[in-house]
Order: sequence, then structure tokens, then C-alpha cells
Amino acid sequence: MEVRPHRIIKRKVTKKIKVGNLSVGGDAPISVQSMTNTLTTDIVGTINQIHSLEEAGADIVRVSCPDQDSTKALKNIVKEVSVPIVADIHFHYKRAIEAAKMGASCLRINPGNIGSNERVLEVVKAAKDNNCSIRIGVNAGSLDRNILEKYKEPCPEALVESAMHNIKLLEDNNFFNFKISVKSSDIFLTVKAYKSLSKVCNYPLHLGVTEAGGLLTGSIKSSIGIGQLLMEGIGDTIRVSLSSDPVDEIKAGFEILKSLGIRSKGVNIISCPSCARQAFPVIETVKLLEEKLAHIKKPINLSIIGCVVNGPGEAAQTEIGLTGGGQDNNLLYLSGIPHSKVPSSEIIEKVVKLVEEKTKD
Repeated sequence: MEVRPHRIIKRKVTKKIKVGNLSVGGDAPISVQSMTNTLTTDIVGTINQIHSLEEAGADIVRVSCPDQDSTKALKNIVKEVSVPIVADIHFHYKRAIEAAKMGASCLRINPGNIGSNERVLEVVKAAKDNNCSIRIGVNAGSLDRNILEKYKEPCPEALVESAMHNIKLLEDNNFFNFKISVKSSDIFLTVKAYKSLSKVCNYPLHLGVTEAGGLLTGSIKSSIGIGQLLMEGIGDTIRVSLSSDPVDEIKAGFEILKSLGIRSKGVNIISCPSCARQAFPVIETVKLLEEKLAHIKKPINLSIIGCVVNGPGEAAQTEIGLTGGGQDNNLLYLSGIPHSKVPSSEIIEKVVKLVEEKTKD
């Protein structure tokens, strides 16, 4: 469908890097990622969870590597999955070196926590030797002590200063294949930090509101924070951080991108909240359609409106539309043009059939 001028997002063109075989930044699509919550040493369980994330559409998956047994497990894990694997490294520089050698596509580190410049250089060498990128992960909850003493508390300036310090550490070691995040659980702090960082560096940015909460709360907080940054053209890859099934993070991430018209996957259902005017049970209908159309990968817009007040108008903006009508005369539209009447008892069957026909390869 035609993009209206008021919906155009002018995305900042950042440096393009590689995370495995995936491009991040530049003109590459904004990628969606999540993180496993299995023990990495549970190789079969971790592989199975990554496969579930792949099926949901994940572009990148992060795996925690807190010890040597976990980094050893990476070798077997990366052989069985398709997506690039990011090794999450906490403090020990040797874990980063091991992860790079075991096949990680990216190392999530805070170079300032690695230690001396010699240790940073060793990590950079391992990344270069194994074609591995790096994510500088700055977090409000784990800022360097010196920065905290300077600013007294986490603030946008503190996160950006930490990011710039770590950028310099990598640049001084002649390493440029990296992306950056400056996360906080505070939406205001997160948004301001990313906006400020975007003005002073051209590396790709990984967006996220960290520790956002459960499925509902976390999705809302992330949508507000990530959404407004994306609308301003900031961001190259995203993670919705939820205390929920990691698959939910991928679903929420794609819903954010879909809502902004940035990247679409599957069916985008536009539906009314329902009221006394509804000619069919809207809530139950939408719930069933979401379940029965979950397998659709090709993007398509579908409007489900319970009455004629807004139904025809919404149908004019979608590939398939349904408007409730009196005496069980609900009307199906194709690209805004009336197609056929459908009784309430046949809505699910007919809409599913139309969507499947429209999205055939």
C-alpha cells in the first residue's frame, strides 16, 4: 500500500557491520533479537529454545556465557542453529576469547569491565581472528564506578560518556565492527541517552528498555521507548526485554516494527474494541483469527470492525476487511471494494481462506 507522507520515517544511516552473515546498520532491515533463558550447558534445551525463536522470526539470539563450560557448549550449539549467536560476557575476558573461538558471531561486552588495555586487545584479536563482531553493552544498573562517582546516579550523560569511553577503547585497538546499546529500565533515561548518543556517533545502535517487566507491562514500556526512537529514525536492531517466554519478545518486537510500517511479518489485524453496535462477537472473532492465522509469514493487513460506523473506512485501507451488518449481513471487502456478504457463523472460515489465498507464494 502507498506510504502517506505523515508515515515516512527518515532513518539515520549508520555504519553497516556484520553479525555472522547478517548485516546490521546502514540500509539493512532493523533486526529483532531475544536471549535464551536455559542453562547454556543444557545444550539440547538451548538448541530447542533457539529453534523456537527462529520459528518466531528471530534474526539474532543471545546466549549467556558466565563460565567456561558455557563457552565450550557454544561450539555444539552454533552448529545446530541458523541465526547468529551473540555470547553474553560479564566480566572475564577469557570467556570472550573462548566464545569467539567456539563460533559466536558477536560478543556482548562492556570493554571497561574487561580490565587492562592488554586484555581488551586480546579480546579484539580473538574477535578479528574469528570474524566476530562486538556489542558494547552499557547499562544503567552496572555503570563504571568512576562514572557513577562523577554523576552521582545513572543519567543520560553518564550512559553516553561510558559508551564513548568504550568506543574509544575499541577504536584505539583498530576495531570497528561493533554496535552499541545504552539501556535503562527508566524509559525517559533510555530515550534521552539513545538520542544523545545518536548525535555523537555513527555506529549501529541496539535499542531496548532493559528489565522492562512482564509480558503486558514490559511490552507497553518497550513500545513507548523503542517506538519513539524508531519514529525518529534511531535504531538498527531491537530487543523487547520481558519476564516471559523469549518467543514473546520476538512477537512483541515485530509488532512494534509492524505498527510503524518499518518491517512487516504476518497478519496485521486492525480491530475495534467492540461495543453495543457490534453485529458479531468482535473480541472472540479476533482472538480466533490470531490463532488460526499465526502461521502466515507474508505481510497482509486485515480489518475486523463490528459495525458500519468505521468499518468501510478501515476496509478501504486494508487488503481484506470485514464490517458488521444488520440481520447477519456482514460484508467482506477486498482492497476496499465490497466482495461478499457473510453470516457470523462463517466469518472465521471465510476470512482465513481469503488471507491464505492472498498470501500464497
